Amino acid sequence: MGLKDKASKIDFASLMPVSTPNPEAAKPKTAPGAMMALANDQRSELLRENDQLRERAAKAVELEGRLSDAVAELRTWDGVKATRLLDPLLIRRSEYANRHESSFQNAEFEDLKREIKEAGGNIQPIKVRAIASPGEGPAYEIVFGHRRHEACLQLGLPVLVFVDNLDDRALFEEMERENRQRADLSAWEQGVMYARALDRGLYPSLRQMAAAIGVDHANVSKALVLARLPQVVLQAFASPLDLQFRWATAFNLAQTKDAVGLEARAAKITAERGSMTPKAIFGALTAPQAPAVRVQSDASVQEFDREGTKIATLKVDHAGRPSIRIHVALSEVRQKELAQLLEKFVKNE
Repeated sequence: MGLKDKASKIDFASLMPVSTPNPEAAKPKTAPGAMMALANDQRSELLRENDQLRERAAKAVELEGRLSDAVAELRTWDGVKATRLLDPLLIRRSEYANRHESSFQNAEFEDLKREIKEAGGNIQPIKVRAIASPGEGPAYEIVFGHRRHEACLQLGLPVLVFVDNLDDRALFEEMERENRQRADLSAWEQGVMYARALDRGLYPSLRQMAAAIGVDHANVSKALVLARLPQVVLQAFASPLDLQFRWATAFNLAQTKDAVGLEARAAKITAERGSMTPKAIFGALTAPQAPAVRVQSDASVQEFDREGTKIATLKVDHAGRPSIRIHVALSEVRQKELAQLLEKFVKNE
C-alpha cells in the first residue's frame, strides 16, 4: 500500500482536539452587541406572550359563544314555573273552593281518575300556594286543580304541582278564571265562590268583584241568587249542580213574593220527589200559586193552613186579647213584611 493510500484512511478529525463551548465567548464583546442581544431576548418574550394572548382570545371567543347559546336557551324558559311532585296529604282544599262533593262522584270524575291512573299521575299540574303557618297540618293550599288533587289522593299517587306566591285576592281571581273556562263548572258552584269572596270581604261590592274578574255583574248576581237559596230549597233537587243560570230570576221573584210558600213546596217535593226532573222541580217550586189558605176557626182559635201545612194560629182569650203564632221559619224579608203589617194595624187601631 502506498503512502497516499495509507493517508487516505486516516481520520484526521478524530485527531483534532474537541473544543468546549465557552459561555463567555457567546456573550457579545461590545455594548452595542449586548444591547442587540437584549433586544432579541425581549422580542422573543413578546412573541411568546403574543401567542399566549392569541390562545386566550380564541378561548374567550369560544366561551362567549357558549354563553350566548346558554342565554338564548334560558330565554326560551321565561315565565315557566318549575313543577314538583308532592304528597297529596300535604295539600288542602282552598277556603274559596267551589267544587261540590258530588263533583267527585260522577262519571266524569271517574274518567279523569282512570286517565290519571293510566298515566301514573296528573300530566297537567295543579297550582298551589304555600301556607304561611302550616303547623302540623298541610303545608300547601290549592289555587286550582281540586279534582286532579282528589283523584291523586284517592289513587295514592303523588300530585304534580307548581307553587306560586299569591294573596287571597289573586288566588280567588286565578281560581275563578281557570274554573270559568271549564264547561263542567255549574252555576251554583260559581255562585258559592262569589258569595264566599264577598262574605270574606275580598271586594267591597258585587260590581267591583265583577269588574276585577271580568264578568258581567248581571251574571254574577244570578249566580249569587242560586248560591244563597235556602237549604230546604236546594234539598228539593237531587244535587245543587242541577240549578241553572236562567232560573235565577224566577227564584228571586218567588223568594220575594212567597218565601214561606216556596220553602213549603220545597219540603213537600223533597219528601215526594221520586223521578222528577230538575226542570219539573224548578217549575213546581216557582210556578205562580193560587191562593190556597184555609181558615179553621171556632170561638177562640183560628188556624191558617197553606197546602196542608199549618202556617199560623190566632187565639183570642176570654178578655178578647188576640195572640198570633207563626209555625214556620220566616226569611228576613218576610219578617220585615210582618212587622210592617203589625205597625199598620196598630196605627189604624
